[in-house]
Amino acid sequence: MSETLQARPPRPSADDLLAGLNEPQRAAVVHEGTPLLVVAGAGSGKTRVLTRRIAWLVSQRGAHPGSILAITFTNKAAAEMKERVEELVGPRARLMWVSTFHSACVRILRKEIDKLGYKSSFTIYDAADSKRLMTMVVKDLDLDPKRYQPGAILHWVSSHKNELRTPEDVAADTHNKFEEAYAAAYVRYQARLREANALDFDDILTLTVEVFATFPEVRETYRRRFRHVLVDEYQDTNHAQYALIHQLCADELEESTVDVPVDRVPPAELMVVGDADQSIYAFRGANIRNILDFEQDFPNATSILLEQNYRSTQNILTAANAVIGHNQGRKPKNLWSDAGAGAMLIGYVADDERDEARFVSGEIDTLTDAGSRPGDVAVFYRTNAQSRVFEEVFVRLGMPYRVVGGVRFYERREVRDALAYLRMLVNADDELSLRRILNTPKRGIGDRAVECVTSYAARERITFWEGLRHADQAPGLATRSLTAIQGFVALVEELQSMVEAGERADVVLESVLARSGYLDELEASDDPQDGTRLENLAELVAVAREFSDDPIAGPSADPTDVDAGIVAPGLSDFLERVALVADTDQIPDAPREDDGGMVTLMTLHTAKGLEFPTVFLTGLEDGVFPHSRSLDDGGELEEERRLAYVGLTRARERLYLSRALVRSAWGAPAHNPGSRFLGEVPDELVDWRRTEADQVHWQRPDLTRTTGFGQPTDAGRRNFTAAAARADAAAKSKPARAVPSLAPGERVLHDSFGMGTVVAVEGVADKAVASIDFGSEGVKRLLLRYAPVEKL
Repeated sequence: MSETLQARPPRPSADDLLAGLNEPQRAAVVHEGTPLLVVAGAGSGKTRVLTRRIAWLVSQRGAHPGSILAITFTNKAAAEMKERVEELVGPRARLMWVSTFHSACVRILRKEIDKLGYKSSFTIYDAADSKRLMTMVVKDLDLDPKRYQPGAILHWVSSHKNELRTPEDVAADTHNKFEEAYAAAYVRYQARLREANALDFDDILTLTVEVFATFPEVRETYRRRFRHVLVDEYQDTNHAQYALIHQLCADELEESTVDVPVDRVPPAELMVVGDADQSIYAFRGANIRNILDFEQDFPNATSILLEQNYRSTQNILTAANAVIGHNQGRKPKNLWSDAGAGAMLIGYVADDERDEARFVSGEIDTLTDAGSRPGDVAVFYRTNAQSRVFEEVFVRLGMPYRVVGGVRFYERREVRDALAYLRMLVNADDELSLRRILNTPKRGIGDRAVECVTSYAARERITFWEGLRHADQAPGLATRSLTAIQGFVALVEELQSMVEAGERADVVLESVLARSGYLDELEASDDPQDGTRLENLAELVAVAREFSDDPIAGPSADPTDVDAGIVAPGLSDFLERVALVADTDQIPDAPREDDGGMVTLMTLHTAKGLEFPTVFLTGLEDGVFPHSRSLDDGGELEEERRLAYVGLTRARERLYLSRALVRSAWGAPAHNPGSRFLGEVPDELVDWRRTEADQVHWQRPDLTRTTGFGQPTDAGRRNFTAAAARADAAAKSKPARAVPSLAPGERVLHDSFGMGTVVAVEGVADKAVASIDFGSEGVKRLLLRYAPVEKL
């Protein structure tokens, strides 16, 4: 054992670990025996409870760190939790499994997946890879990609995987030709994944569940190992994640798929932490019933409620409590704070979305003049499209801002090219990655050469890589193409030898970029974008170097191997870490002190888990927020209300609520009533700067003044009437399309959402609006004049 692991700090005392905790938090930390549900309201200190409990298990109850499995929903949260526990109990904390569901399952599958016929060197496909593969499947099946959109099919497949439904299950339950085509795509997609020895993100969970169900002795091995299981954000778990926790921790297990007698290990001590009022990811497969039914699933469970909030003022919490209280079937919870009432909420009714954006910018300007930093401010909206008007106004005023979103680092072309090289070196069966880099950079291997090798490999029933290695036997291949392919194969085999020798990830990556000619091509280019691409590749090398220098083994390493000092992080570990980075880990770093920060623009879904001194919650109109598709669906409306609750509870000191009387939609002004969520906020909490009654004429205010950022706003005042605006927009709108005649129960096909069933129809002719259930996409309310809907 290394000296680092041997050197342990003094064990913290019980008083140390319980210091600063309130009574419910203490009860959660010291609980023993029965399964425990901690209902943690927003800002109630749940992370502190989780870390103190893990430290308590190790230092006060003598639990071996390797027997602890703690599940978080982001890699960033996992790293922070492990770091905080290590500060309390020392380096032994490194032996714990603190990770996301996906990372933990990858560790298990690296050891056990061979039982399902896969190789342990499997590749993990991210969302872009999966979509590319589904596009190939659609082509394989000769389907029209406009009618059978790969993205829609993939979403449909993902929903079935989350419910643990296999391709065979789905194929046996189809009702029309479209469902049959979707099911056929699912079957072929899964077959191609297996041929490539690859898993998509859903497979990581479902195959782990399958291993446990099919091989009970494997399941019992992990039940024996993990004696303490802790799960954060339990309200966000889907059915597959629920099944995994059930297999590890339940006393009464569902029957396995095979009848193998095994000695049942007593269940682990389970603690789940979550808040049903913050369940906002149903569109990703999250099932709120998992947390609501916890005490039914584990009949001897104990529940502890954390209601004291350490983030927001009481006025903000009272508003949030009032709004969420309108949801039915929830467990009563009342957030409170001892920080005082704080400032009143500020409300504003704007003429239109541009007026709303100018109000927001003006308030930020005022706050900045008073000493706040732009980085202390966040502007939330329901959909990404709403950011555009804020960006336009902020740019004109010279206000610094950032939009959370855009092309993320690991989605950039050059980064994906480099990673494809690395993935192919680890798993030569990964045809998707191999085809991506076969002629990148250009090396004279054209489409015809690829077709020749593909046909030869299919006829010989060998992989595409083996086909390339024996390309001299492929009929019809030009001599020039053969020479290019043989040069590529020699390059790959040379690089593979580095991987087999255990070379560091950063060294392999640098060799790939240099020997492939990729760097030479970018360096010789005069395109300034290629200079940026070089910088991105340099950053990727830096990431690989930092990973290789980390003395803690990579995510697939077994803690017992780490403890014995026999594992060093390798290329496959690096690829796992990259593949498992979730979108929520891509939130930009906090603004630097020296630049004064930037205002953050983001959707409400992205805002979960964050907090800001000042929050602007915008677009509070029925049809915008709550979203139009939720207005006729009680379940979706309750999810929208939970989303509002999340938005309200992100604010620490100041909270602004705004809406617009008129908002552009489909090229014409839409007049939406105020959000019902606004009506649920007690009147006495809101200081209305401007109300609907103040709108005598629809006009934009005069903003001829200079902002605190040194640039003047646009001058002048424009007066519009609603009728004039309507006429102007109508003149610019698209020509009317034929409106399909629909009735409840009929099936339709939408260009983006796929197949759906008509639930209800309101209005006639150009004003007809249909509520259509698109399954996993939810019920959507569509104006048939514009909606790309085809009746089946």
